[in-house]
This record gives sequence, C-alpha cells and structure tokens, in this order.
Amino acid sequence: MILWHRHESKPLKPKEKINLKLLELQAAKEILAEIFHARPEDIEDLIRCRLEERICTWEQAPVSNELWPEAFCLG
Repeated sequence: MILWHRHESKPLKPKEKINLKLLELQAAKEILAEIFHARPEDIEDLIRCRLEERICTWEQAPVSNELWPEAFCLG
C-alpha cells in the first residue's frame, strides 16, 4: 500500500545578508570591554579617538606626485 502525502508548498523567506565586518567590529568591542572592564560607551569613545588620530596623520602626510616609476625592469 502506498501512502500519498500532500505537502503544501510554503514560500521560502530570503536569508538576511550578514555584514561580516559589522559582526567582527561588534566582537572586537565586546572583547575590549571584557579585557579592560570598560563600558560599551568607553569603547566607542576609544575607537572614535583612534580613528580621528589616524585621519589627522593621513591629512598631514606629504603627498608624492610620483605614484609609479617611469620604467620597470626585472634585471
């Protein structure tokens, strides 16, 4: 005897895209908070200050007009 089952087809929900960089940043913040026994707000301030320092050093770096050499030789 064969049993026939009726299956109602249900539309599949599209999977949400996961931003891996955002997950990585969140994990890093949690690790820093745990290591330094700091509040999440303090970690945010720490990251913001470091980013501002980096931006300032980029703006002060001398700009070179020579990005690539005129000639390239392997020998």
